[in-house]
Amino acid sequence: QVQVEESGGGLVQAGDSVMLSCVVSGRRTFDKYAMGWFRQVPGKEREERECVATINYSGDTTYYTDSVEGRFTNSRENAKNTVYLQMDNQEPEDQSLYYCGGSPFGGATADEYVDWGRGTQVTVSS
Repeated sequence: QVQVEESGGGLVQAGDSVMLSCVVSGRRTFDKYAMGWFRQVPGKEREERECVATINYSGDTTYYTDSVEGRFTNSRENAKNTVYLQMDNQEPEDQSLYYCGGSPFGGATADEYVDWGRGTQVTVSS
């Protein structure tokens, strides 16, 4: 059974940095999956999660939504079944519940990803 655990969220001030981690256990083919970071605000359904960043299976191709381009960095350590999201220069609009998911094919929509964790909350005070 695949388990996903996101961590690293918390209360930060605008302009601060925070790094999220996502550990995937139970999937021996982690290094064959693209990974994505998504965020979900209250009132939205899972399929409406906003894609923040994705990274391909090897880590050499990344995607960022426009609002985080240049501020967020997505990386992965396949030997540790772990994906990271470094979030710099936080803005109040970044406040959300952040999730990571895996996809055998990649993509930028939530329905292309599986094995979600429970998420980690990032709260940004201005």
